[in-house]
Amino acid sequence: MLSTVTRNQPRRVLLISGHALRSLSTEPVTSSSSHLSSPPPPPPPPHNPHNRPPNRTRLNPAPRPVVPRPRQALPHLPPSFGRNQILPVADSTRALLESIVEQFHAPIRYAFAYGSGVFEQDGYATSNPAAKDGPMLDFMFAVTHASHWHSINMHQFPGHYPLYSRMLGSDFVARVEDITPGVWFNAFVPMKGVTIKYGVTTVDNLCSDLLNWNTLYLAGRMHKPIRIIKDDARVRLTQQVNLTSALRTALLTLPENFSETELFERIAGFSYAGDIRMLLPAENRSKVGNIVRKQGPQFKELYHRLVVALPGVHWPEHSSNIQQDISPHARAAHLRKLPSNLLTRVTQHYADSNLPPRGSDEAVYWSRMAGDEHLQSVLARESRDIVRGPSTVQSLKGVLSAGFGKSIRYVGDKVRKWRSGEKGTSDSS
Repeated sequence: MLSTVTRNQPRRVLLISGHALRSLSTEPVTSSSSHLSSPPPPPPPPHNPHNRPPNRTRLNPAPRPVVPRPRQALPHLPPSFGRNQILPVADSTRALLESIVEQFHAPIRYAFAYGSGVFEQDGYATSNPAAKDGPMLDFMFAVTHASHWHSINMHQFPGHYPLYSRMLGSDFVARVEDITPGVWFNAFVPMKGVTIKYGVTTVDNLCSDLLNWNTLYLAGRMHKPIRIIKDDARVRLTQQVNLTSALRTALLTLPENFSETELFERIAGFSYAGDIRMLLPAENRSKVGNIVRKQGPQFKELYHRLVVALPGVHWPEHSSNIQQDISPHARAAHLRKLPSNLLTRVTQHYADSNLPPRGSDEAVYWSRMAGDEHLQSVLARESRDIVRGPSTVQSLKGVLSAGFGKSIRYVGDKVRKWRSGEKGTSDSS
């Protein structure tokens, strides 16, 4: 009997143990262990028929889901748009220019090279920048954030900046750059076996000047042939507007029949007419003619397609003679589309004249102004006044950006070129 009980006792224990396990798996948790469980969900809100979502109709559509898209400031332009701006240069020159721009680690959105080191100019013994007496290569860089750009560039090329600007930092350089006309220059920089000078501006400042002619400092520089190294859709678009504005202004100052050389000289002269350097022995008086004589094909590539697209202008492709409609109605069409700064100055000049009120009959107002015999001189004076102030300020800023030593060297080189240019002009006359 004892043996039987002994044999059966473990079975009872196992059964009890199994019952206990089953009980633990099915019984609710007691209050002693409630801190280990999550709180019960809140009861559902009482049903309220007034809280039902409104019926969606065409007048009350459901909100659209937010779909993140990459922000694009300007869509891609057609490949053929602005092709007149892409001027060819020798392969060796192109390779040199591109290799120089590639040296800069700071991000450059738009870059171009200009001057006698890129396109040949009359009056220079050589246009090869690698030669001993070769010209300095000139660049202009348009960037997004000036302070950030100078911070990176100052770390990479500290020798490009004068000592005081390195001590004051990139924020100081950006503040000086922001002073009208909005450019900072580093000059006499040796790179890739040549000497370069590069200006830095922002894309916003560049595009504003191209559209409105705020200072004509950058826009006037880009009226002449340049070699684009890094392109930007926004700048290319506004540059096309700038070139068309230069054409309209020039046409308003030219007679019914004129030559392409007269047109190019008129356009190239806008930025030089008010340049303070032209009043000092620091620039060749014949510079406009020197540029046009050697760069006629580049000027024609820039402007021919734009000219023939304007109404009332006739310029056969294989001819150097141009004809235009000079009736007040045709000239008014050009006048009304001038850059805002120049147009404001011109209308202010005529504010006290005998023109009819602009609000009464706008077509008559513009036609009367366009037919005024003094309009040519008014345009010349106002465009000259736009350039005069900014060019003076930039000349003074050059002393800060280049430092005293480089400024003296730069002025000395300009005076030397001016003397050689004056001598060459007198010898040829």
